[in-house]
Amino acid sequence: MRIISPALAATFMLASALALPPAPALAESAPARITVTGEGRADLAPDMATITLGVATEAATAAEAMAEASALVARILDRLTGEGIEARDIQTSGLGLGPRHDYPEGRGTPVLRGYQASNTVTVRVRDLARLGEVLDLAVGDGANTVHGLVFGLADPAPALDMARVRAVEDARRKAGLIAGAAGVELGPVIEMREGAGTVPPRPLAMRMAMDMAAESVPVAEGELSLAASVTITWGLDETGAE
Repeated sequence: MRIISPALAATFMLASALALPPAPALAESAPARITVTGEGRADLAPDMATITLGVATEAATAAEAMAEASALVARILDRLTGEGIEARDIQTSGLGLGPRHDYPEGRGTPVLRGYQASNTVTVRVRDLARLGEVLDLAVGDGANTVHGLVFGLADPAPALDMARVRAVEDARRKAGLIAGAAGVELGPVIEMREGAGTVPPRPLAMRMAMDMAAESVPVAEGELSLAASVTITWGLDETGAE
C-alpha cells in the first residue's frame, strides 16, 4: 500500500481548491424597496334615491288578504307612473302571505285569526327635489310600510376616478416622506395594486305613521363619500444616502 504523507495531501487539496471556479455568494442582499398603501376619497351630493315601500293587509281568508294588498299596490303604482316615475325604476321586491294566530294564555292551542298579505316594491327616484312628494303620494294611496330609503349616484365612475387619483397621490406622499426620513430617494415603481373602490349607500331608516299629515315628507340627502385605495411598491435609490 502506498502511503501519502499529510503534507502532500494538504498540498493536493489546496491546489484543487485553487483550480475550482469561485462559488457564487450564498445570499445576495435584495434591492431596497418600500411598499405603501394610499387612500383617497371623493365627497359629493347624491343625485338619486331608492325607496322600499309597500302594503300589508289582513283578511279572513288568504285570497281576500292577497287581493286587497294587490289592489292597493296597483293603485300606488298607477299614481307613481302617472306622476312621471318610469316603469324601469319600479320593481316588485317582496311578496308574502301567511296565517295570523291568537295565542291564549297558558298552553292553549293557537287560534287562527286570519291571514296577512304583504307586497313590497322598490322605487328609484331620479329627481331628488320630488322625493318627499313621492313618499307622500305613496303613503296617501295606501302604502303602510316604508322600510327606508338609500341615497346613491346614477353614475359613480367620475367620482371613483377622482378618489383613485387621490389614493395614488396619498401613497406617493407617504412613500416620499418615509424615504426622505431614511435619507434615500424613491426609485421607479415596481408594482401597483388597486383595492376595491366603494360607493357606500347612505341609508335613511324610516317608519311612517299612517295618519301622517298631507304635506310632503321633509328629507335631507346630505353627502356621499366614495373611497379608493392603492398599494404601490417603489425601488429605493440609496446612492444619496448619508
